[in-house]
Amino acid sequence: MPHPFLPYSKHSSPSFNKLYRPVEKILPKTPVLESKGDRPLKMTFEDQLKALIFYHLEEHSSGRELLQVLKQDDFARQYIAPKDGIEKSSFFEAINTRGLEQLQFVYHSLCREAKIVLPDRYAHLGNLFAIDGSLIDAVLSMTWADYRKDSKKAKLHLGFDINRGIPSKLHLTDGKAGERPFVSQILDPGQTGVCDRGYQDHDLFISLQIEGKSFIIRIKAGTTKTMVRQYDVQPGDIVFYDAEVILGTNQNNTLTQTPVRVVGYRVSGVDYWIATDRRDLTAEQVADAYKLRWEIESFFAWWKRHLKVYHLIARSRYGLMVQIYAGLITYLLLTIYCQKVHKERVSIKRVRELRIQIQNELRQSGCYPDDYFLKKQNHARLHAKT
Repeated sequence: MPHPFLPYSKHSSPSFNKLYRPVEKILPKTPVLESKGDRPLKMTFEDQLKALIFYHLEEHSSGRELLQVLKQDDFARQYIAPKDGIEKSSFFEAINTRGLEQLQFVYHSLCREAKIVLPDRYAHLGNLFAIDGSLIDAVLSMTWADYRKDSKKAKLHLGFDINRGIPSKLHLTDGKAGERPFVSQILDPGQTGVCDRGYQDHDLFISLQIEGKSFIIRIKAGTTKTMVRQYDVQPGDIVFYDAEVILGTNQNNTLTQTPVRVVGYRVSGVDYWIATDRRDLTAEQVADAYKLRWEIESFFAWWKRHLKVYHLIARSRYGLMVQIYAGLITYLLLTIYCQKVHKERVSIKRVRELRIQIQNELRQSGCYPDDYFLKKQNHARLHAKT
């Protein structure tokens, strides 16, 4: 018997079902999406969610392209699109005005499942969360996305669970918004924020410790460091400095109230100075933990390139949040799928395999003629070249 939230279709794909299965378990607990007026919804929350997952999975580049596929592609029309189809106005109204609460519920539920399914790769270093901001190109009509006079951008502030390779908490602002205030909002007590030099703030170092949160943050090389106590370092090791210091000076009112630990290490001729309150780690482990900050950079690049998350289908702040959560949900589903099926991290190789597997299953079911897939593959090759 088909799942009550999944209408039976002869064109359904076992591989797509396997990818989507974690959502099936969450949907019955998800807050109900209700119409704000007397008219019934033309697009249920599940319709909206499946369409957005399909959008990112298939690397569509615009809402118009997705709508065309939902109308003309047999699988998408019968398995992804609403039962009676969806018109352009109804689709964009749904994206820009509803579903965010439900998407947030699904997202946080998937985060909890991913933490159970995925291995804790750096347990010896504690709960590491890289924090960074990513600019999203906007259009001039997006007046809320303030950046520069002739440029509009939004900014995504994201925490990234380094140990499991998945996103965590997020905030969306205009492009001009500062990044440091979001460190405390993203971190929970017992977690360690790993950040680059843009997050150096001596008051932040103090407040995080008061809140029971830790930090491993790179500081500028020229920062004044008044040594309180020095630790031994091994000659010839990458670590050349390890000490308790007071940061800053009284003159510019940036003096830290209590000592922080600073570790200096050198890689390929570049010196890195890392401030931290983690005294349970060796200096080498502090260096290793900071090197892992690159994980969030790799995530942003992969997420934007292969799931087309920053190809906007909404221009309101609400609609952009809907799209971002949908893109993160798609990434989480792929991460869980790759771990369960292949026992490895998500990769574009495995995502492509999944796409091909879905096509093969549809071909075998008689959903599409062979020439459809030839045209689809040729289109993909041309898209990849451009």
